[in-house]
Formats: sequence, C-alpha cells, structure tokens
Amino acid sequence: MKTRQILITALIAITGGLVAVVAYSILVDDKENQITARVEHPIGMVNLKNENHAADFTYAAEKSINAVVHVKTQTIVEYRNPIYDFFYGDRYKGESEPVVGFGSGVIISPEGYVVTNNHVVENSEKLYITLNDKREFEAEIVGVDRSTDLAVIKVKADNLHYIPFGSSDQLKVGEWVLAVGNPFNITSTVTAGIVSAKGRSMQIIQDNYRIESFIQTDAAVNRGNSGGALVNLKGELVGINTAIVSPSGGYVGISFAIPVSIVQKVVEDLIEFGVVQRAIIGVSISDVTAELAKKENLDKIEGVFVTHVHDRSAAEEAGIQTGDIILKINDIIVNSPAELQEMVGRYSPGDKIRVLIKRKDKMKQFDVVLRNLQGDTKVVKNGTFDTILGAKIVELDNDEKEKLGLKYGVKVAGLQDGKLKSEGVKEGFIITQVNNKPVYSVTELNRIIKSVKGGVYIEGIYPNGMVAYYAFGL
Repeated sequence: MKTRQILITALIAITGGLVAVVAYSILVDDKENQITARVEHPIGMVNLKNENHAADFTYAAEKSINAVVHVKTQTIVEYRNPIYDFFYGDRYKGESEPVVGFGSGVIISPEGYVVTNNHVVENSEKLYITLNDKREFEAEIVGVDRSTDLAVIKVKADNLHYIPFGSSDQLKVGEWVLAVGNPFNITSTVTAGIVSAKGRSMQIIQDNYRIESFIQTDAAVNRGNSGGALVNLKGELVGINTAIVSPSGGYVGISFAIPVSIVQKVVEDLIEFGVVQRAIIGVSISDVTAELAKKENLDKIEGVFVTHVHDRSAAEEAGIQTGDIILKINDIIVNSPAELQEMVGRYSPGDKIRVLIKRKDKMKQFDVVLRNLQGDTKVVKNGTFDTILGAKIVELDNDEKEKLGLKYGVKVAGLQDGKLKSEGVKEGFIITQVNNKPVYSVTELNRIIKSVKGGVYIEGIYPNGMVAYYAFGL
C-alpha cells in the first residue's frame, strides 16, 4: 500500500511538471511577442538607434553639416633671392605671391559668428568661408587665443544654420560622436567614432598658459578638419577638432578636440572683450605619480600636487601652500593638471572658487578669489601696455627658454612712451630679474614693480644672446 501511494505521488508530480513546462513555454513566447511589440524609444533618443539596434548618425549629421564651414586663408609671402640681397640690399624687392591655407569652422550663432582654431587663421591677411550650400563670404577676425588654440571670426550674414552648445562634462568614454569638417579640402565630410578618453594633455599648444584637456576620439580626422565640429548624437557641439598624433601626418586612429566647456568661455570673452579674461590661482602644479607619492609619503595617488605658490598670488592669499594636494575645484574632482586647468579656465578674474586640498592627510577647504595674469581682477583689454613701464609684456614659450638656456623670464613684445623705452630697451628684450628677484611670469613682474619704492635694476638678455642691464627710478 505504501509503495502504491509513492508511485501515485511520483506520477502526479511528473505530470504536473510536464504541464508547467508546456504552459511556461507558451506564456513566455506570448510575452516575448508582446514585449517586442510594445518596445518604445525613450524621449530624446528616437534617432539614436535604428530598428536593427545599430547606432544611427543621420539625425546628428543633418543637424550639424550645414553649420560647419570651409575656411580659406590667404597670406602674401615675399620670396627673396639671397644673391640679389647681397648686391642690392633693401633696394631689391623680391617676388610676392599669395599662399592659400584651409581648414574648418563652426557657426555658433545665426548672426554669423564662427569658431575655429587659432592655427587655422594665424597670420592670415584675408579670410573666406564657404557654407555647405556653396555661398561664400569674406570674414574678419574677432579675436584669437593662443593658450587654447581657438579663434572667433565673423561674416556679415543673418539667419545662418548654427550648432548649439552641448555638454562635454556629460560626455562619456565609449559614447558615439561625429567629426564634421573639410579634410584635404574635401568639403562637408562626416566621420564617426567613440570618445576614447578625456582630459588628455599632449603638449601641442606652444604657450606657457596653455589649457590642454582634450577629448580623444577615434573618429577619422585629417588635415583640414582643424576647427571643425565634434558633435554628440543629438547634434550638439561638444568639442572643436584640433589635432591628430601621427608619425606619418595622416590619420592613424587618434584625434583630439577642445572640449566645449573651454570653447564656450573663450568664445564669449573674445566676442565681448576681444581677449580672454584668463583667471589663475597662482600655483605651479604637477601630476601625483607613484614616485612622487613615495617621495612625499602620500597615502594615496590622487589629485594635483602644488610644486610652487607664487608670491602675492590668489593661492597664497587664500592659504594654499607648496606641497598641498588639490583634490577638488567647486566639488568637482581633479586628478591631473589638465583637469585642473580646464576647471579654472571656465572662470574669470574676480570669481570665487572653492578649492579642497589635502595637507598632511588632513582635508582643508579654501575660498580662492581668482586673479588675471597682471595680478588683479580688472578687465584686461586687447593689446594692453603696462602703465608704469610703457611696454607690452608677454610670457616666454618653451622654445625660447630652451634656445637661450633660461628657466624663467618674460619678453618685451611692444613699446610705447615709458620707462623702458626711455632707457633704451628694445623690443624682444627678455627680462630675467628685477632687483635681483627672478621673474617667472608677467604677474610676478607686475607685483615686483608695484612693490618697488625708489630704484629699479633690471637684468635680461636679447634673443641674439647679448646680456643687458638697465636701471631707473620710479
């Protein structure tokens, strides 16, 4: 009897299991059909994928291609014969002919403002842009910025197609992007790729105050793409294509774009002031490496290391010290000099930012009021001459330092009536010390001069290697 009950129970269990399997199969198939029929694209993502679930670039291409222009530059170059120069000197006039260059640009407003790279328009005497519909306009330069390799030009036209600014902060590694431009003078070309990395610094820009925090992509970019658009799949501008790294000079899978977080600030300043209102903290910085962490007994590799705090700078006034580790700017984490420079580059002199640092394993936060390169918070005007010295002073680039074997110094780039001109200083003179104090930047020169009461003793060198000294009273 007991055996019979066991057999009946087992039979019932097996039968029930078979029924459950058949029912589950029917229900799942039906459910899958229902789910497939009801799939809907999220709002704002309709054009990001097609019915085969592959990335669809048509929407972004249509939104951007009419707002990317072909930029043509013309420069008159004089070719001279050295033999004629020897016999006739300045009386001999060489042959002149125009040299044409080309690149790309992005229309950012219906009124005709176009952003491109500084290296595309630098030294040009005439500028022309051609729209995607073949219309051509002569353009004029509104302003340029060597530190970011950006320039703004303008054409006299209205109701132009333009690309709205997106967010490079929200851009993620692995996200699809399009590069739109004019490679090899072939107009209106669109290529696609993904964001390979962010915050790259390649030491491409030759300027002491360079801001390099590039978006790296594998979208095909070649000669002529410079100044073109990097857009997301919504057709928003997230970067300006600027450079490639290639042993052959052609595309090999790596290209770099200036993030729109930098572009927007530079463009607004150039349009309003003609020059970027560049803000600085007043520190020299470096990466926190494993070697540095061991040397400084750091418990963690993070942040940005402060190697030097400039005298009477915003950082010194706030309380930041050499050896501090900067961890955050306005609650945003920074883990490289490039990321720190990008964050500070968004602000203007006079803006207050929160700087979180780590000092001897303790966290401290400082409110820092940013200053300009002259050491104050005033608006800087294009071509400003120092009122005391009567000279336009600029930073030295790395090539000039290396050529003359200098570790510091600033250069006289222009002269008008003032102390330096009256003492016989010539344009190109490099000021290395004032009253036996080394001059590392324009900011420090201004601070030293403003603090002097009485005489000024200047040491320096000319580009030909001649050392010179000048002294005068204030």
